[in-house]
Amino acid sequence: MRTTYRVFAYLIAAAVVVQAMAIAYALAGLGKWIEDDHGVLNKQVLDNEDLHFRGSGGFALHAIDGMMIIPALALLFVIISFFAKVPGGSKRAGTIFGLIVLQVILGFTLHGVPLVAPLHVLNAFIILGVAIMSGQRAAAATSYAPAEATPQPAMG
Repeated sequence: MRTTYRVFAYLIAAAVVVQAMAIAYALAGLGKWIEDDHGVLNKQVLDNEDLHFRGSGGFALHAIDGMMIIPALALLFVIISFFAKVPGGSKRAGTIFGLIVLQVILGFTLHGVPLVAPLHVLNAFIILGVAIMSGQRAAAATSYAPAEATPQPAMG
């Protein structure tokens, strides 16, 4: 179970990296569309679900990963943490889950309050760091776990 815990910790970290890559791709594509294709960004364009430019899929990936995949991984991570017997593992899994809930709230809030956007990015870095640390701690706990005693044949 410790290996599963470690895998989920690193999956969460990888999903955070995918988040950053997806939004960077989307924003770069949006910039190129405005610059090269003379696209005009306004409310009507934002509300248009048929808007397609190179990179527009990054917005969808960022939303799906951030609102469904990462929270689901975090919830499973918390459940796994109860069985993994990693020292401090449940506390770290709970921390990650709480940070991800905060991340989703910040993601929705930043559309109305742009000043929240830097907190959204900072929180993502914190999630990444805690997830990596959780995986490393699980690996250390696995490598230092006492070996189970093997039964010796009875003499007699």
